[in-house]
Amino acid sequence: MTFKLEGRVLASGLGFPEGPVALPDGSVLFVEIAAGNLKRLSPNGELKVVAHLGGGPNGAALGPDGHCYVCNNGGFSWRTDDGFTRPTGAAADYAGGSIQRVSLATGKVETLYTECEGHPLYGPNDIVFDTRGGFWFTDFGKKLPDRLMHGAVCYARTDGSLIRRAAFPVLTPNGIGLSPDGGTLYVAETETSRLWSYRILGPGELELQSFPSPNGGRLVHGLPGYQRFDSLAVEECGNICVATLVRGGISVFSPSGKLVEFHEAPEGYCTNICFGGADMRTAYITLSGYGQLVEARWPRAGLRLAA
Repeated sequence: MTFKLEGRVLASGLGFPEGPVALPDGSVLFVEIAAGNLKRLSPNGELKVVAHLGGGPNGAALGPDGHCYVCNNGGFSWRTDDGFTRPTGAAADYAGGSIQRVSLATGKVETLYTECEGHPLYGPNDIVFDTRGGFWFTDFGKKLPDRLMHGAVCYARTDGSLIRRAAFPVLTPNGIGLSPDGGTLYVAETETSRLWSYRILGPGELELQSFPSPNGGRLVHGLPGYQRFDSLAVEECGNICVATLVRGGISVFSPSGKLVEFHEAPEGYCTNICFGGADMRTAYITLSGYGQLVEARWPRAGLRLAA
């Protein structure tokens, strides 16, 4: 079943927005990958820069300490045609990715991690906290002129004491999220348009499937034709909402792998979704190509995130 995404534009003219985070006071945090900023949109429509992060801030999440944790991909090169902007590869000054921590009160930025188990972080992309105070994140890898570097699924603690690869190699891992019971991790791959699931054994430890799984995950769904997946969010009922590129929109999958519905966006770079509002049925969606943050009424409640 396909629906047209009916929403209200909250902000426009943004520098490739991503990583929306709904805050308890009704504000929305989001990053601008192209501009290197973390911004906050207040309920009254006021838009402020919280911090300039540099590089390419991508996914964001509110941590248990009240700080915002940001996956920084290190920066992209860009192409703009008729007002539509898209990433084309690594920035000319790309020097690696990182996990950053930002104080929402002061705007102070700290770099928490730049490597994992002796390997540099190539392009941290999306992030989700568990109930133990740690966080799972995807390292997308990096697209260079002559090669595509493998990515990974990683786990880390906020105090800088632990970071580990839980699944590797993974081909362009992007969106990441947890099931309502916290026992399953979902990961969306961009270039394959495949959604994978992993049973969580403990902090930073996943049950990995054997061959022929290419990454240790269990395939939930893969779209036919040429599609690409971006970030994701999970509904209270357990459905997984995956931002979908090319045919832009939100693909909704059941945990068993059924394509429940598709919400078609007005552009091809529909990159992320998060839920907020008193009943968790307000969806905040980034339409990045034309630089918009959109608010839409969702048919079901989203899952409240751990923090």
